[in-house]
Amino acid sequence: MRFIGRRLAFYVITLWAAVTINFFIPRLMPGDPVKALIAKNQGRISTDAMDSLYALFGLDEQVPLWQQYLDYWKTLLSGDLGVSFAYFPTPVSDLINQALPWTVGLVGVATIISFVIGTLIGTGIGWRRGTWADSLLPISTFFSAVPYFWLALIAVFVFSVTLGWFPASGSYDRSLVPGWSWEFVGSVIYYGTLPALTIVISSIAGWILGMRNMVVTVSSEDYVTVAQAKGLSERAVRTGYAARNAVLPQVSSFALSLGFIVGGTLIMEMVFSYQGIGFMLFNAVNAKDYPLMQGCFLVITIAVLVANILADFVYAALDPRTRQEG
Repeated sequence: MRFIGRRLAFYVITLWAAVTINFFIPRLMPGDPVKALIAKNQGRISTDAMDSLYALFGLDEQVPLWQQYLDYWKTLLSGDLGVSFAYFPTPVSDLINQALPWTVGLVGVATIISFVIGTLIGTGIGWRRGTWADSLLPISTFFSAVPYFWLALIAVFVFSVTLGWFPASGSYDRSLVPGWSWEFVGSVIYYGTLPALTIVISSIAGWILGMRNMVVTVSSEDYVTVAQAKGLSERAVRTGYAARNAVLPQVSSFALSLGFIVGGTLIMEMVFSYQGIGFMLFNAVNAKDYPLMQGCFLVITIAVLVANILADFVYAALDPRTRQEG
């Protein structure tokens, strides 16, 4: 219980710090979002409404900054993330609800596939170290070292422009009506295949290398030697003894990577014009859309913190020694 209490207290303080930074950073950025909103609407919003808009968005200069901070916490705790500047008068929560499933669906599936394949390959390479299998490491490391935007652009040029196998941008066929029909689902999978493939290729090397090194380390432990001396099959020793213990750091890293799924892969969403939360955050920064920026940052922060909590608890359940620290 002391372990759980310490970790929860740490994450509560972290959440408070993250929300506080989330409040102040947009307000320190140059530019006036209200004037930008009026200019964008080109006369549809009267300049006489500027004071009301400042009050609506919580930017009234007549209200002290500390009062704006308290009001921000009140609206936040009530579940109100505010109204978007760029998509006025659409609530921020509605915009995030529209973008979040696309990012979680694409990046989440790609991350799980990358983790599973990378862990399996890393186990095989680590168990057969010193053989031809080690030649796969430089190949995978090369792709992970290539900047992602170059990898994505090359994939678009080869598979979309040259071969025409996949669309170059978008998340589904715009001629279709979104729904749970097989035609629409197939379109989503078709449009998401190339972005997902680039994510898997760019991230799989880390899982391979991490699992390979842990298997090499674990395979020299006494319990692995004893299992081999008992006459157990190679598969049983590799899976039940070596891989089972070597996967512990991988599980922790995987839990952390799940938190960053919500943030999405910003570069990927920009290259493929994919309507995820990362692309929405990019547009919000360009439009100086404070509420939308804060909403995106908040969702990403909470997702990372929740993933960290899960990682701590899962690792503590798998390895009881971690509960004895401190």
